[in-house]
Amino acid sequence: MSLPGPPLIVGIGPGDPDSIPAAVFAALADHRGPALAIGLAPELIVALGAPVEAYEAGLPLPDGALVLAIDPAAQRLAVTHPDGRTIPDRVTLRARAIGAQIGALATVGERLRLECPWDRRQTPETIVPHTVEEAFEVAEAVFSGDPVHVADEIGDLLFQSVFLAQFLEEDGEGDLGTIARGQADKLISRHPHVYGEAQAAEAAEVLDIWDSRKRVEREGQGIFHELPPGLPALHLAAKVQKRAASVGFRWGELAPALVKLEEEVAELRSEPSAHELGDVLFAAIAAARELDVDPELALRGAAIRFRDRVETAALLAKREGIDFERLDVDQQLGWYQRAREAIR
Repeated sequence: MSLPGPPLIVGIGPGDPDSIPAAVFAALADHRGPALAIGLAPELIVALGAPVEAYEAGLPLPDGALVLAIDPAAQRLAVTHPDGRTIPDRVTLRARAIGAQIGALATVGERLRLECPWDRRQTPETIVPHTVEEAFEVAEAVFSGDPVHVADEIGDLLFQSVFLAQFLEEDGEGDLGTIARGQADKLISRHPHVYGEAQAAEAAEVLDIWDSRKRVEREGQGIFHELPPGLPALHLAAKVQKRAASVGFRWGELAPALVKLEEEVAELRSEPSAHELGDVLFAAIAAARELDVDPELALRGAAIRFRDRVETAALLAKREGIDFERLDVDQQLGWYQRAREAIR
């Protein structure tokens, strides 16, 4: 007979019969109600050493049921049953589920290095161009607003990190686990307002704490230490300005940044050149900084708006029997203005 109340969702680990946590056996011994197994292999059910009924995923869970699943499946159940209790606690279950699936991806990467002729030939230097490409594809996916596409592209970028970590492991210089732990430690250190006693109520205060921690960690390395030489120019300019701002060298307000931008535009008018154009672009990035706007995202948004407006202008002209491509520039601008009014 079922007991009233929400289900008890129990993660049994990664699915190895020899690594079932002791808490699972304790939960089975203490529970007075149906014990259900979702997606467990027969040898896992046998290893539990208790009467457990195989249960189909997706069916409603009976009141008071104890539900056993490997960690990733248990985590999915916990998300769909927010009132349910979990063993281990929800934070730990989530961490274990993520760890299991990242571990599975790392195992794929290792096998590809051993058995795939193409992957065996790769080096970090040959993989990095793919990594950069995947990063831009993630950005494009985010702007698409399609969560399925975003998840797919994040997965591609994630595997790039997993694969690059594989090279370090092969050279005895670390592995994905130590890299992840090091990154977690660094983030904890740079967020004392979350993990320590520091106070930060606003985003600007968080950035000040972050920059001060970085300066302490990298004392003696100079203001512009470790600037990646391969950064695209827009990112390089933003990074240079961010480093300068970390020691207080910034406008601090939008108004003087705009004055400087106007000054650089005037110099470009009087001396049209690559040098002066570069100064205009650099000043525009400084204005973006004072607006607290990422210049890469702002420019990407502008490019997408321009693309959509030109395509709309051509479509509007076509509807009236006009070939947009055969128009002179003034006529095209007229259709472009109509497109701007149609899609703001």
